[in-house]
Amino acid sequence: MTEAGHADAGEPVAARVAAAPAQSAPARRQRRTAPIVPPQAVAGNALVLVIAIMTFLSCLTLGAVTLVNDTAAAWQTQISREATIQIKPAEGLDMEAALAGAAKIASGFAGVRSTNVVDRAATARLLEPWLGSGLDIDELPVPRLVTITIDPASPPDFAAMRQALTAEIPQASLDDHRNWVDRLVAMARTTVTIGAGVLALMLSATVLTVVFATRGAMTGSGHIIEVLHFVGAEARFIAAQFRRHFLVTGMKGAAAGGLLAMIVFLAFSWWGSRNLATPQGDQAAALFGNFAIGPSGYAGVLIVAAAVAMLTAATSHITVVSFLSDLDARQSDG
Repeated sequence: MTEAGHADAGEPVAARVAAAPAQSAPARRQRRTAPIVPPQAVAGNALVLVIAIMTFLSCLTLGAVTLVNDTAAAWQTQISREATIQIKPAEGLDMEAALAGAAKIASGFAGVRSTNVVDRAATARLLEPWLGSGLDIDELPVPRLVTITIDPASPPDFAAMRQALTAEIPQASLDDHRNWVDRLVAMARTTVTIGAGVLALMLSATVLTVVFATRGAMTGSGHIIEVLHFVGAEARFIAAQFRRHFLVTGMKGAAAGGLLAMIVFLAFSWWGSRNLATPQGDQAAALFGNFAIGPSGYAGVLIVAAAVAMLTAATSHITVVSFLSDLDARQSDG
């Protein structure tokens, strides 16, 4: 009876001992290392959305700067290809002879491709938006024009041309459009400077957002980080965990924002192509070209998106290393 009782009492113990290895082996095989930065420790979706918005605005800024810069360059090229001679009417002046003489003088300079006298009908059409139709230009002291097509690669000597025109025809004045070119260059440089400043502000805001998110993640896993660090885990190992986590987050947000910016640019380009030869399309094309930012603009969008993702990872890495350095300093002081 006693031996049976001992056998009965020992049977469940032996069964548990025998069963223990069979249960622990699969558990060990299924066990995975938990990440230091669990996804639920950070408001991941909100951070992805913030990064996407900042990337989208940064890409829009870059695209707008590229668009304005390209349009200003096109204007500058068009303006630099022409010059204008203006002859003011005066008593006793044979206007037609003066126009022909001015065209002949300009044609004699190297770098002048052609000259064209703006006739009476063309002059009336130029003044029609302000003075109405049916205008007789002989009744008004309207200046007449001679347009000069020049070689942009080898422009003529405008100073010498101006002096020759003034000596032969005192009523003539030469406009090489230099003032307009200088204004366009200044406008383009100002636009690029403003765009660069706005882009820098957006990237700075992204950095600050990532810093706060990293601090929040470290606060949620602070005890784990401290234990790992005190038992010998190097700072670069812990920082690598955060860097990997925020790199993935930054890549998701940057990809979404960059893709949305490309869609917007493609939509504007499609709208411009669909509205050619219409009043609104012509006005938009005159101000902003065809709304196409070109391959360089799209390459810039990709660069901005990649820079945001890398900046997110680098910011989290620096934040973690700085936190652990402060932790070591406090431990040394203690």
